[in-house]
Amino acid sequence: MKSATPALVTLEQHGISFVAHTFDQTSFEGTDVGYGRAAAAALGVEETRVFKTLLASVEPPLSGVAHIVAIVPVNAQVSLKSLAEAIGAKRCEMAAALVAQRITGYVVGGISPFGQRKKLTTVVDQSAESLTTMFVSGGKRGLDVELSPSDLIRVLDARIAAIAVLND
Repeated sequence: MKSATPALVTLEQHGISFVAHTFDQTSFEGTDVGYGRAAAAALGVEETRVFKTLLASVEPPLSGVAHIVAIVPVNAQVSLKSLAEAIGAKRCEMAAALVAQRITGYVVGGISPFGQRKKLTTVVDQSAESLTTMFVSGGKRGLDVELSPSDLIRVLDARIAAIAVLND
């Protein structure tokens, strides 16, 4: 793939079956919809199937773990308390956008859990386990990949925990 993102390259290297979906995210710019919800709307799929990739800092760092990836549905927020409990930390805080971009190598709105600069501890909300397929960013705005939750969990060596709190 000539214009493949690091995320797509990683999935191909692991032999993962996935479908890349592109969409025009510019129609949502300037709104408060958010990238993930915009992706769900543009792709015409339920928000419970589209997951956002978030970066949190671990306070205080655990055995060299200073940052953690949380993957939750776009219609939810991450419970930082539950995220900390899932890894045995005292607490977690959301990382600033610039920090997330620097650590992952992706721009906000296009942060993929795959192909990041460094493999980080990852926690996926348990709601993913009930899905046949889920969508996550493919490594740039306007690109999502659809794959099985079990493949995502296996490639990322992710933990499963109840870390999402539905938005009202």
